[in-house]
Amino acid sequence: MDVGAGWTPDRCDRRTTDMQTTDVTFPSAGLALAGILFTPDEAVPGRMPAIVVSHPGGGVKEQTASIYARRLAEAGYAALVFDAAYQGESEGAPRGLENPFQRSEDVRAAVTYLTTRDDVDPERIGALGICASGGYVPFAAQTDHRMKAVATVSAVDIRSLLVEGLGRTQGPEVLQGLLEQAGALRTAEAGGAAPAVLNWAPEGPEGLEEAPTLYREAQDYYRTPRGGHERSTNEWPLRSIDQIAQFDPYAMIDLIAPRPLLMIVGSDADTAYFSREAVEKAAEPKELFEIDGATHVSLYDRDEHVTPAVAKLTDFFGKHLAG
Repeated sequence: MDVGAGWTPDRCDRRTTDMQTTDVTFPSAGLALAGILFTPDEAVPGRMPAIVVSHPGGGVKEQTASIYARRLAEAGYAALVFDAAYQGESEGAPRGLENPFQRSEDVRAAVTYLTTRDDVDPERIGALGICASGGYVPFAAQTDHRMKAVATVSAVDIRSLLVEGLGRTQGPEVLQGLLEQAGALRTAEAGGAAPAVLNWAPEGPEGLEEAPTLYREAQDYYRTPRGGHERSTNEWPLRSIDQIAQFDPYAMIDLIAPRPLLMIVGSDADTAYFSREAVEKAAEPKELFEIDGATHVSLYDRDEHVTPAVAKLTDFFGKHLAG
């Protein structure tokens, strides 16, 4: 059975008896972020190792981030998911803003929150980024040594994806046009206009027969009962692009070393090149782990692909967050 079959994210805490959830709130650059802390159902001797799990661009904490956090809690970790600033139940306006530097700060703020908890060992905190957060988490970890082990699933360089296009098929004129629009939109918002927004995923399947797998599967995940959530609005303000354009998540990825880096991809993912290139730039210890037959989005919720990904993650974090 698929992890997402017959399930809605708001019922995630009733799916299993092997973990429990607690709603939490913590600050990030002056904004209150809403989170869910997954913990093992049975008491763990001493203080627990913990993992920050950061959601994809356009997602919310109740979706794939909670699927992974639940599984990690069942394996004995405290796992914290949260809505990024401007998104979901967290504070910030305009709604849906995708600011990579704020999103990276949110990851650091989540780590800070975990260090304040009496049940978490502050020396055993790891981080997992999914999709766009597969850029945000490594970027934050480059300068935040409190993250002792760093992992990604279906990582994406959001700047490259939006500015250069999937497979780097867009020319530089596309960015220049977007930046012109972004400046005009900032001026319009100052005059009282509502933010102009774009969709993360196509709203419907029509016309997607020849589209890249990423876009077809994103529509099927985010805009159907499979993975859709009412707070995942599928909208981001276009003016986000003038912040996204300056973000380079992997330029200094070698700074994560000597802490370990694991990047998990599907063999059939049309975004796998982001992880392959990032691992090439990174310093040891590092590993690219490929799951046969998986795509970018199947690693969000398909049990046949999530299960081996979680097995690899629990082995990785178990080895590197040991007492």
